[in-house]
Amino acid sequence: MNSNATARIWHPEGWRDGQLPQTGPRADGLAPRHVSSAPQRVVPGIANLHSHAFQRAMAGMAEAQTDPADSFWTWRKTMYRFADRFTPESLHAVAAQLYAEMLEAGYTTVCEFHYLHHGPGGKPWAHPAAMSTALVEAAADVGIRMTLLPVLYMTGGFDGRPLEPRQQRFGHSVDAYLRLLDTLRAKQSGRLRIGCALHSLRAVPEAAMREVLAALPADSRIHIHIAEQLPEVEECLQLRGSRPVQWLLDNAEVDERWTLVHATHLDDAELAGVAKSGATVAICPTTEANLGDGLFRLRDYLDAGGRWGVGSDSNSSVSPVEELRWLEYGQRLVTRRRNIAVSVDSPSAGETLLRGVVASASDSTGHRLDPSHADVLVLDGEAPQFAGATDADTVDRWIFSGNRPLVRQAWVDGRCVVDGGRHVDADAIAARYRQAVAGLLARER
Repeated sequence: MNSNATARIWHPEGWRDGQLPQTGPRADGLAPRHVSSAPQRVVPGIANLHSHAFQRAMAGMAEAQTDPADSFWTWRKTMYRFADRFTPESLHAVAAQLYAEMLEAGYTTVCEFHYLHHGPGGKPWAHPAAMSTALVEAAADVGIRMTLLPVLYMTGGFDGRPLEPRQQRFGHSVDAYLRLLDTLRAKQSGRLRIGCALHSLRAVPEAAMREVLAALPADSRIHIHIAEQLPEVEECLQLRGSRPVQWLLDNAEVDERWTLVHATHLDDAELAGVAKSGATVAICPTTEANLGDGLFRLRDYLDAGGRWGVGSDSNSSVSPVEELRWLEYGQRLVTRRRNIAVSVDSPSAGETLLRGVVASASDSTGHRLDPSHADVLVLDGEAPQFAGATDADTVDRWIFSGNRPLVRQAWVDGRCVVDGGRHVDADAIAARYRQAVAGLLARER
């Protein structure tokens, strides 16, 4: 990133004077637009620790009651029907639109938890990695940094029952899954890492988990859904004799390479165990609210020294600001107090939240996210929300002043991919997305 304008740059230790990234190339080869010569404020790009890209296309389409006891489990049936329509081409178009929206909102890295592997009925594509490749190419086209997490999905529950017909597109044997990982690792680059995702304890038998973990490179990142819903906690207790998080801590070498997605329902021992392990918990407040999952015990986890980050998960909302704001607001609703996520180092809830997501990003994603902030957001200093802003309140204003993304530019790996608040290829990406979604909906009708 080249520069020639004054900036105030946020670091976990505080604000510093620096230079604004403004004269380097945009991703489309054009020069970034003229910006004010007044001091601007720069913050780190946010890592999105959990995304299912295809679900962005069904945002808002599962909000009509289908059962008096609507829950995650009834929503899942709607999601399966929608997932069954995708091809590599439509997945690419939907993912590109999603990733452009992420960049505009302030995410500069995405961990894509990818389980939509095969064609309808579970028939492999001519190229078994076709769906994974569509995601990799979408991320490269849009310019977001990616950690692709191909998912191992084998059984329909803790009792080992077979996958349902609509789950067949997700399934792999251990051997086929390891071959997929080998194929994808050949694609790794500076902006792409390949990790491993175990869908959940209910979907991966113990023996399979051990075989996969033993085969992984030592530096592989490992993500897993865990303890999202009380019924899965109860089923794990019944059939494995332990709560899911406790079982995992007892049966795997959980450390900083691991990211536990949701971990919503923890008892005291599990909470302390996860914090001690060095693993990251990926909290997805908007999806956990949308699906009625429950609230993570944030204050207790912070007090235990636990590491955490946020994700957009089902992508019904695409905004790190909203995830962070509602992470804090959920705690306020439960405790009937304000400013819960603060630290001994700062009374600012916003800065404590920002430090949290920055601290976990490299370990969870596997990318060496440079502390010099090669991936940065230039906030929109001319927005009314920042009128009179100071070092002390800028981050709080960014997170707590509403729903408009206050990002003027997003830079990833030295390239300007968002300029003037819009992705540099937004119109063309949106056109392809509209065409793809029209085709997906036509298949349903």
